[in-house]
Amino acid sequence: MITTLVILALSALFFVNGKIRSDLVALCALVLLMVCKILTPEEALSGFSNPIVIMMVGLFVVGGAIFKTGLAKMISSKILQLAGKSELKLFILIMVVTAFIGAFVSNTGTVALMLPIVVSMAMNANINPSRFLMPLAFASSMGGMATLIGTPPNLVVQEALKNAGFDSLSFFSFTPVGLVCVLTGIIILIPLSKIFLAKKDDNNKKETSGGRTPKELAQKYQLSDNLYRLRVTSGSLVCNKTLQELNITQTYNLTILEIRRKSPSQGRFMKTVDQKLAGPDTELKENDILYVFGAFDKIELFARENRLSLTESRVAEFAGGPSDEKLSVQEIGIAEVLLMPDSKLINKAVKDSGFRDKYGVNILGIQRKNEYILSDIKEVKMHSGDILLIQGTWDSIARMSHKQSQWVVLGQPVEEASKVTLDYKAPVAALIMTGMIAAMVFDFIPIPPVAAVLIAAILMVLTGCFRNVEDAYKTINWESIVLIAAMLPMSLALEKTGASNLISEKLVSGLGDYGPLVLMAGIYFTTSLLTMFISNTATAVLVAPIALQSALAIGVSPYPFLLAVTVGASMCFASPFSTPPNALVMSAGKYTFMDYVKVGMPLQIIMGIVMIFILPLLFPF
Repeated sequence: MITTLVILALSALFFVNGKIRSDLVALCALVLLMVCKILTPEEALSGFSNPIVIMMVGLFVVGGAIFKTGLAKMISSKILQLAGKSELKLFILIMVVTAFIGAFVSNTGTVALMLPIVVSMAMNANINPSRFLMPLAFASSMGGMATLIGTPPNLVVQEALKNAGFDSLSFFSFTPVGLVCVLTGIIILIPLSKIFLAKKDDNNKKETSGGRTPKELAQKYQLSDNLYRLRVTSGSLVCNKTLQELNITQTYNLTILEIRRKSPSQGRFMKTVDQKLAGPDTELKENDILYVFGAFDKIELFARENRLSLTESRVAEFAGGPSDEKLSVQEIGIAEVLLMPDSKLINKAVKDSGFRDKYGVNILGIQRKNEYILSDIKEVKMHSGDILLIQGTWDSIARMSHKQSQWVVLGQPVEEASKVTLDYKAPVAALIMTGMIAAMVFDFIPIPPVAAVLIAAILMVLTGCFRNVEDAYKTINWESIVLIAAMLPMSLALEKTGASNLISEKLVSGLGDYGPLVLMAGIYFTTSLLTMFISNTATAVLVAPIALQSALAIGVSPYPFLLAVTVGASMCFASPFSTPPNALVMSAGKYTFMDYVKVGMPLQIIMGIVMIFILPLLFPF
């Protein structure tokens, strides 16, 4: 028992420290339990064949298909447009729509989907996005409480009840709890966000991230101070050479954004100018006008060495000046890209991002916290939470929006962010998901829940909701899967060694005399506190058997106790690092750690108090 508790304590310590990935910590703990003979190899590896883990793999695929086909984006953008420019109506609709989508797919994916739409809607209504982004993250967690598949802790407590011989919870058993969570969240967050988040609009109106027009982005990143116009002369060394041959970016650390060329089809009395984004195969011709972004000394060196004419020291304001002189943000767009915490670009240099080759866009600058990196960025390594300023055609930027597992595109015009090309597979994805839910809800369909999810996941691939099987695999968050599979045997070890009995006895002897309500409150707030430091899934896995034993020890129903565990594990708002959605909106909303404390802590405490009184009404002792 002591060995098990030491392994558990060390695991919790490393989870909190965060320097080693959580899935690796869980695997190390699993190996130690085997090496110390606490669990047999069969028991230790049982988590990898557990129905919860297999079901989560399937749910990642199903949720990925809903995003890939554009179904979720279409529904959310259409509903949010109903709000118009009413701040209160928009706030409530954002909370409700996010919670609804979060009830069926992962909360991280829900936030990644909603973030650009919400930023654009706020921009269109002339409201600072920071008012909505933190509530958006919180709503995704609240919505997860509404269904069995909404959040992993729900599946964990379901498994704990089933293993103990109790009746399983149905698909919508959690729905009343989820509705109370969402309703409480809306009522509490309306004043809290107004007091603590809306004032950012006054203090930081020009500094807050997201929701800017292209002109505002140009001013923020000082593009007009670093954008120059060069003319290709008859004797220039770059004539008839492609940009790939010239390798200007690597040689001079400059970026050619656009090329202007007189159209060969122009008539005698009508002159037209071709305007195109510079690509690697673009061949430069005499009299071409190059719009080059970079430091002035590098511009001078490039012009001198290649016999180019510097037509003027700087280009006019990005969206100002004569129409034939400015860089057109209608055709050549600029936007911001927020890197996701698990993006493959993390710790990669800008030059290795592949943005230009794969998507036809340039990275012009990086916002890191309150700093702007605008020069010599090709060697800069990208960090989680960085916001990249990208430049390219709106079509290219829109293509990047499809890679939401890697980044989230901000700063698009509202018509671009809310626009969705409804793939012809979207109705198929909707039908498959509806069938999966029906199979899990109705008892007369003789299919186990895990089989229903796997069938749905396979059908999503077979019917072409993914381009190929590899795309389906990419939607699975393997870190979460391995974490759950490796941590589930820990609860078995706690039960096998009597550790969970010992902890529950201490809880019962300390709080049991005051009645089941006080004991349940103790379990709820213990879970809530632990979730601030370790993942909600790991917390649920560890506390569920203790809650079950505590309820049985005082002779009451374990249902409200286990519901307290899953709600306490999921409703964690006081830290930006307690859940992935909280971390995801931190950079986009320009929030500080204290913003989460001011808004999230009161919400977390009030939610706990409400749940302690509501849960026994929904699931009597």
